[in-house]
Amino acid sequence: MIPLLCAAHIAPSLPATETAKGEENQNMNMMPNDERMEYLNLLAEQYPTIQALCTEIINLRAILNLPKGTEHFISDLHGEYEAFSHILNNCSGVIREKAEVLFGHEIGREEMNDLLTLIYYPAEKLERLHERDALDEGWYRRRLDQLIRLNRHLSSKYTRSKVRKAMPPAYAYILDELLHAQPDEDNNQLTYHRKIIDTLIRIGGGDEFIIALCALTKRLAVDRLHIVGDIFDRGPRADSILELLTRHHAVDVEWGNHDILWMGAACGNDPCIAAVVRNCLNYGNMEILEKGYGISLRPLSLFAQRQYGTLALEEAQLHAMTVILFKLEGELILRHPEYGMEERRLLHRIAGGKRRVTVRGNDWAVRETCLPTVDPEDAYSLSVDEEALMDAFRAAFEQSDRLHRHIRFLYNRGSLYRVENGSLICHGCVPMTDDGELTQVGFGGAAYAGRALLNYHEAMARRAYFQREPAAVDFMWYMWCAELSPVCGREIRTFERTFFLDEASWAEAINPYYRHCETREGCARILREFGLSEEEGHIVNGHMPILASRGESPVKASGRMIIIDGGFCRSMQKKTGNAGYTLIANSHGMRIVAHQPFTSIAAALDSNDDIHSELRATLPFSRRRMVCDTDNGRNILRRVDVLEELLGLYRAGLIREKNA
Repeated sequence: MIPLLCAAHIAPSLPATETAKGEENQNMNMMPNDERMEYLNLLAEQYPTIQALCTEIINLRAILNLPKGTEHFISDLHGEYEAFSHILNNCSGVIREKAEVLFGHEIGREEMNDLLTLIYYPAEKLERLHERDALDEGWYRRRLDQLIRLNRHLSSKYTRSKVRKAMPPAYAYILDELLHAQPDEDNNQLTYHRKIIDTLIRIGGGDEFIIALCALTKRLAVDRLHIVGDIFDRGPRADSILELLTRHHAVDVEWGNHDILWMGAACGNDPCIAAVVRNCLNYGNMEILEKGYGISLRPLSLFAQRQYGTLALEEAQLHAMTVILFKLEGELILRHPEYGMEERRLLHRIAGGKRRVTVRGNDWAVRETCLPTVDPEDAYSLSVDEEALMDAFRAAFEQSDRLHRHIRFLYNRGSLYRVENGSLICHGCVPMTDDGELTQVGFGGAAYAGRALLNYHEAMARRAYFQREPAAVDFMWYMWCAELSPVCGREIRTFERTFFLDEASWAEAINPYYRHCETREGCARILREFGLSEEEGHIVNGHMPILASRGESPVKASGRMIIIDGGFCRSMQKKTGNAGYTLIANSHGMRIVAHQPFTSIAAALDSNDDIHSELRATLPFSRRRMVCDTDNGRNILRRVDVLEELLGLYRAGLIREKNA
C-alpha cells in the first residue's frame, strides 16, 4: 500500500520539461567562467574523486584548530658559526624547557645536561661516550625512552602526516610506530615497541636511531626560523652558517646591510667588492675569502708590498684596499647625483698632504697618511696596478661557485622585509623624517616612501643579480651604506674613522625611525603602512645593538617594537654586555631571551656547557593562537573554499569523477 503524503510534502506540480529546465538553469548558475573552469579541472587532477576531495577538506579544517607552530627569530649572526649553531640546536632554550617539564622530577641536573648535549650534538657526543666506553644497554634504553617521550610531547601540536614528513626517511616507519604507541588491556603494543628498541640495540643500530631522534626533536621544536639579517662580516664563518641554513627545513632571511654588501659584490659591483675585502682585512677574517670562497689575496699582497712596503703586510693590504674603496665610491657617487651623497666624496680634499679639512661646517685634523697612488688633480682614478687588482678580484668573485650558491639562497629564501603572522620583520628601518612622517625618496623621476620604498629597493636588488642592469648593480652600494637605505639607516663615517684624528667626527647619526619607533605612535604609523594591527602587531628589527650594559631594553613602545641585535658577534660583546637576543613566538605569545657568550662546541661536548639564557620579557597574546589565526591558516581557508567549490561541481555533475 502506498502511503498518503500531506500537501506540504508534495513538490509543486510542473511539467517534466520545466523541471529539467529549472535544474539546467541551477547548474548554469553554478558554472564558473571558462578560465575558472580550466583551473578547477586542473585541480581535479589532484583530487579525482569526491572521497579524495572530502578527505582533504576534512584534513585541512582539522589542521586549522591545532596550535600555531613555534617561530624562532635570530638576528646579526656576523659569521659566529659556533654560537649560532648552538642557539639553533637548543632553539633558544625551548628544548631545555620541554625536557625539564617532562623529566625534571625524574633526573638530576647532571643527567639533564648530558641528555641535552646529546640532543644538540648527537654524533659528536656519542663518539666521545664511545671513547670513554661509557655506553651499555641500560644507557641506550634510558636515552631512547627519554627521546621518544620528548618527541611524542613535541609532536602533539602537529598532524601525524606532518610529523611523518619531518622524520628521517630511513627510520620513518619505526619512529611513526614508537611515537604513537597506545596502552591497551594486555599492553601488547608496548611490548611490541619494547621489542623494537631491544632489536635496535642488539643489532648495533642504537647510535643511528638516536641521531635520527635528535634531528626530529630539533625539527619539531621550531616550526619556522627567521634570520633577521647580517649573516656576513666580523666573525670568521659566515659561509658555514649559510651551509647550515641551506639544509634547514623552513627558513627565511630578511637581508641586512652586510648581506646586501656581499650580494652586491657577487653582482660585480666594484665598491662592494672593495668593501668586502676591506672588511675581511679589518676584522682579521681573510679565511672566508680564501678558504670559504676560493678568492685569493695573493695579488693584493704583491700590490701592497710594492706600494706600501714600509708597513707590515696586513696593514699594507688594509690601507691599499681602503684607498681603492674611497676612489671607487667617489666615482660611483659622481655617476649618480640622485643618490645625494656628494658629501661622501672626501678623498680629493686630503690629497696632496693636506693636514686640516672642513667637512659639514667643522674643521678636522687629518692623520699623516701615505697616499702614493692618489693624484691630487685626479684623486678618484685608479692606477694601472689598482685596475689590474680590481679586475682580478671581480673575476674571482664572479667565478666562485660556492659564493654564488649561497647568494642564490639569499635571493630565493630572502627579501628586504617580511609581513607574517601580525609582525613586520626587517633588519634595518623604514626611513622617517624628524616629525615622524615616512620619508619620500626620489629615484628615476618618481618618489617612494614606506612600503613602496622598500619594494623599490628589493626590486633593484633582484634586477642587479638576475639581470645585471648597470644602474641596479650600482644601486647595491647605495643600499649598503646610504642613510636613507632601509638596510642601513645611518650616516656611515668610514672615511672619517680612517683619516680624521678627532673621534667627534666619527659619530654616525641614525635615522629618526629608531627614535619614533620607541613610541606607540611611531610604531602605529609603521604598522598601518604594512597593513598590520596597531594594537596587536609587532615590528621585529635587528641592526641596532641593544646596550644591556647600560640597562637598555630590547622591547620598545610597550611591546610593539622588538630589537634583537645585542652582540652575537664576539667583538661587540664588551660594548653590549651580553651575547645578543633571540625571539620565540609560540601559540601563547612572544618571549625575548637574552644570551650570555658561548664558549665553544668542544666545551659543550666535554663539559655539557650550554649558553646561559635568561627570559628578558614576555608578550602574551590576548588568547591562544591556533593555525587558523596565522597567515598560513588564512591560506588554508582560501584553499578550503576552492576545494568546496570543486566539490559542488562534482556533486552537480559539472566535473566528472575519475577512477570512481
